[in-house]
Amino acid sequence: MTLPSWNDTQTKQTILDFVAAACDENSPDYVPLAERIAAFDNDGTLWVEQPAPAQTGLLLGKLVEQVKANPSLAAEEPYKAIVNKDPAYMQALAQQVPEAVIAFLKGVGQAWEGTTPDTYEAEVQAFLASAEHPRFNRPWTDLVYQPMLELFDLLRVNDWRIFVCSGGGRDFMRVFSEKTWGIYRENVIGSAPEFAYEDGQLVRRNKLHGNIALGPGKPEHIYARTGRTALFASGNGDVDLEMLQEARFRLVIVHDDEEREYATTAAAERLLAAGREGGWTMVSMKEDWKTIFKN
Repeated sequence: MTLPSWNDTQTKQTILDFVAAACDENSPDYVPLAERIAAFDNDGTLWVEQPAPAQTGLLLGKLVEQVKANPSLAAEEPYKAIVNKDPAYMQALAQQVPEAVIAFLKGVGQAWEGTTPDTYEAEVQAFLASAEHPRFNRPWTDLVYQPMLELFDLLRVNDWRIFVCSGGGRDFMRVFSEKTWGIYRENVIGSAPEFAYEDGQLVRRNKLHGNIALGPGKPEHIYARTGRTALFASGNGDVDLEMLQEARFRLVIVHDDEEREYATTAAAERLLAAGREGGWTMVSMKEDWKTIFKN
């Protein structure tokens, strides 16, 4: 059965029709094999984003450790806002406001500067093994959306190459991408540090690799990685707008199911307006999905 966790709504049919037409050489919507690139945001598109993205817990904990080791940092941003639990800053961070995220990433870059990929990944694995979502009391990797995993399967069997492009840390997502999404690490794109090869090993540098992968940074990162723009794109927030604007098929995830997940439009107002005005495919979690989380 195709997309079994999707209700038989017009949304599901629109997806099926597009994918079928993209493979039909006689269709005006045919997409050549080399151009079948699909890009997905992560937080809020593939798994739960509320009350804050999963990675936030790991990063906040790391920066608090930095302050404990060096109390003078408490007078600097973003450490000051974090130590004081500044509600405005924390909300901006949760909503991925670029300015807040950039300041945050500077502190993150300093925290892991000079460490090897293996060291960083071990910390991520330890975090994911111990952290649970505060509402659902389940590991974060259990809170991946089952309907989106089925969409991945549909695209794969129709020769689409799938990429995840997130403003969140690329290397954080790569730790679980193969086991959780079935997506190779090299197909995960996102904000990331530069690396240097020093004394016989790779180490992280306190410098971003390109722009942050939010807003216009998303199509920039996708093109840099693939040499193409994504013709199928999916997101849920304003920071995904430019990625979807570049695509032919635009899939917007609408969080409107307060009972099974969350109902919120915060930091998604521009995307939702563009989707409705442009006739994009709008996925209602409440109406279009039989189940939310992976089986």
